[in-house]
Amino acid sequence: MHPNDPVAWPHGARCAVMLAFDFDAETLWLARDPANAKRLGVLSQGTYGAKVGVPRIIETLDEADVPATFFVPGWTAEHHTGRVESILRHGHEVGHHGYLHEWVDPQDPAREEEIFLKGLQALQRTVGVKPLVSRHRSSVGLRWPSKRIAALHRLPIRSVLAARCALRCAPMAARSLRHLIRDATLGYRSPAWEASLNLMALIDKHGLRYDSSLMDQINPYHHVLADGRRGPVELPVHWSLDDAPFALFSVKSPRTIVSNEQILAVWQDEFSEIYRWGGLFSLTMHPQVMGRPSRIALLRAFIAWMRSFPGVWFARGAEIAQAWTDACLSNRGIAP
Repeated sequence: MHPNDPVAWPHGARCAVMLAFDFDAETLWLARDPANAKRLGVLSQGTYGAKVGVPRIIETLDEADVPATFFVPGWTAEHHTGRVESILRHGHEVGHHGYLHEWVDPQDPAREEEIFLKGLQALQRTVGVKPLVSRHRSSVGLRWPSKRIAALHRLPIRSVLAARCALRCAPMAARSLRHLIRDATLGYRSPAWEASLNLMALIDKHGLRYDSSLMDQINPYHHVLADGRRGPVELPVHWSLDDAPFALFSVKSPRTIVSNEQILAVWQDEFSEIYRWGGLFSLTMHPQVMGRPSRIALLRAFIAWMRSFPGVWFARGAEIAQAWTDACLSNRGIAP
């Protein structure tokens, strides 16, 4: 089967939907210009994402009973630990997103790996999430049975929360479930989707399972590493399915802030065609953008609209990557 053919998604679904939130907070502005550290007005946009955006987004996801993936820079985890803990507590996935939202320098692979590890270590130190497997001693990886992780990422949100309530009187069982939810980070997204030729080997080396930084497909696919091994799964993205080009404003880089109707027109057209193709609809949002009152209304309405289509599978990035891998391994006719 050609890579562009419809994917055999779990449960007979026609289309997979990945709701992803890049929880950059202040790092988005600090990485653009270190002098922004003294510009409270600029920084406050990122702070809003942590103070208001994340709680409102979690509330909206809970109401809709859909899972999401939050890509979190290490700096954000250090400075907004409680918010990242809340993301995990509500059953969502936390992915790796660098340290200070730095753009990679393809000419300095040593520095690239240093930043990569700094972000991973910050996630582990603050909220306890870490890769499953490390191929290198300097990594912060942990070996876990793959079936255990697969079981975690197949849990619907309400099942996770209901199980937590039911297990409050059973400390060991509750602790086991909590560790399943909290302890694994499986995916990476490069800041601003700037990826070097070193990235896939770096992701593989330090035990992550998927990347979500490239724009060369609609369906997932496996990268092939330099030694011929199958590398991380790619969950493709695109700027047209990112809220920032439509609604993120900066005095130094001004752009028109568009209406919900204009955003919906693009996103609905993209979704309708991806649904027809049987592919992956990967939507990227930012708490400092999508957490605004009018944009929360947009998110709520768009989720409901997508749900009006039969056979739509809302899933975390790790679930989608695992489903693609399982399909390839079981020889169901999907090209790797």
